[in-house]
Amino acid sequence: MSLKTSKLSVIPLGGTGEIGKNLLVFEYDESIVVIDGGVKFPGEELLGIDLVIPDISYLEKNRERIKGLFITHGHEDHIGGLPFILPKLNIPIYGTKLTIGLVMAKFQERAPYPESLIHIIEPGELVQAGAFQVEAFRVTHSIPDAVGYSLLTPVGRVVYTGDFKVDYTPIDGQNMDLGKLAAWGEEGILALICDSTNAERPGVTMSERVVGKTLCDWFERAEGKIILASFASNVHRIQQAINAAADIGRKVCVVGRSMESVVRTSIEMGYLRLPYPEILVESSDVENISPSGLLVLTTGSQGEPLAALTRMATGSHRQIKVEVGDMVIIAATPIPGNEKLVGKTINHLYQIGAEVVTKEMGQVHVSGHANQEELKLIIRLARPRYLIPHHGEIRHQVALRRIGHTLGYEDKDIAITQLGSRVELSADGMGFGLNAEAGSVNIDGLGIGDVGQIVLRDRQQLAQDGVVVLIAAISKGKPYTLLSGLDIISRGFTFMKEAGELVEGAQKVGIQTLTAQLERDQIEWMNLKSTLRDSLGNYFWEKTHRRPMILPVLLSI
Repeated sequence: MSLKTSKLSVIPLGGTGEIGKNLLVFEYDESIVVIDGGVKFPGEELLGIDLVIPDISYLEKNRERIKGLFITHGHEDHIGGLPFILPKLNIPIYGTKLTIGLVMAKFQERAPYPESLIHIIEPGELVQAGAFQVEAFRVTHSIPDAVGYSLLTPVGRVVYTGDFKVDYTPIDGQNMDLGKLAAWGEEGILALICDSTNAERPGVTMSERVVGKTLCDWFERAEGKIILASFASNVHRIQQAINAAADIGRKVCVVGRSMESVVRTSIEMGYLRLPYPEILVESSDVENISPSGLLVLTTGSQGEPLAALTRMATGSHRQIKVEVGDMVIIAATPIPGNEKLVGKTINHLYQIGAEVVTKEMGQVHVSGHANQEELKLIIRLARPRYLIPHHGEIRHQVALRRIGHTLGYEDKDIAITQLGSRVELSADGMGFGLNAEAGSVNIDGLGIGDVGQIVLRDRQQLAQDGVVVLIAAISKGKPYTLLSGLDIISRGFTFMKEAGELVEGAQKVGIQTLTAQLERDQIEWMNLKSTLRDSLGNYFWEKTHRRPMILPVLLSI
């Protein structure tokens, strides 16, 4: 029997060197397996962008070799990109019951995905996907039905933890399958691809049950209505909040499209249990309920401009009004980059007269990711030959590498990756191959990938210095002459009615530039516009030290 000489490639197309848009590719000969397909929410520099998804050009070119896409859990950074990704690939997808339910709810907003390609799996179930034998194993996270994956390959077993923490008292009673991980460790694990999000944090992550007790304490203190903002997909926290509301006789109103969708799907599939059906009320009925008898579950814990909590804080929400004496609990940690948005929302709430509770004031939020001691436990149980930090920025990956050092691993045993890195694994060792095409695709409205760096640069310039439109009429034939003066329209640059001297100077410079160019026998329209932009750009910079976008409109009459 000949030995296999091919190498297993592990290629992160998302989720490494960043938080969000997770997508991990495993490739061996003619077989490719994909794990997850998430989104990342745009930072302030991505003006107007709604979502960011992974660039799947590499997968599109190798679509015929893809044997399936496996999903770890139902958070947006792992499933949010699937409605954009899967229709381009048309491949089988696998996931646990709740995870698939949440994915299908997303497809209801767009074109449905073929039912024949959708497969619900249970932890421990084996799926043969080309050269890979894939097995899900249960992990504890901040959402039910979360799993990691073992891939038994011709060169050895590779284990991907997915997002996890070691919660010994999970809300749903489903413990992380540490025994399975230890058994695979006994047999031998070639590589462990490990969640590194909290690798900088010492100790252990607290159980979600701590949040439940804290919520009960705050709920009992509240006199007005309670507004709880959380990640929509944190079903465990939603369950504890509903239970706490029932204990003190409050009705519950769910607000925000994503929150409503998750709650509806979780109830239908049995993952969210209501103490009694009448506890839920519609937002249209809120005005008939005493504030002291109401809990509002809402989106907007990240300060998103269009989220329900933000609109409540600015008084623009149609049904829910924040009033003096209301208690607003923000049960989340700001994602890096969202701190200013969250702070702005909190300031608005205080201005109204609400009491605001954040995790700094009480344990209303705990992470869903493992801290250092839990990471050490998992690595010790798995005893992999190689360690690949994943799901984190470079600082998190390096922090996990340091943890590996304390456990006896050397740098050569640990692979720090970036988008498109190709980690090659074989019986002979681990190394890096040629990078795969990777990056980000921006979603803006209905447009997918049509807003690139050039458009974003234009948007940034417009946001910083505005736009100036120059309009002039030029004779169609020789001799070329200027038939009218130069009209100037400005938006976001200066208030033209109060800038007469600036406008007159600009018109003079523009007319001089055009006249000089038109005196030539031959004129190039593109060169004419470029020269006009340059001369007016220099003039505006000299007078204002601002560089507006200049758009010449030349009419040939």
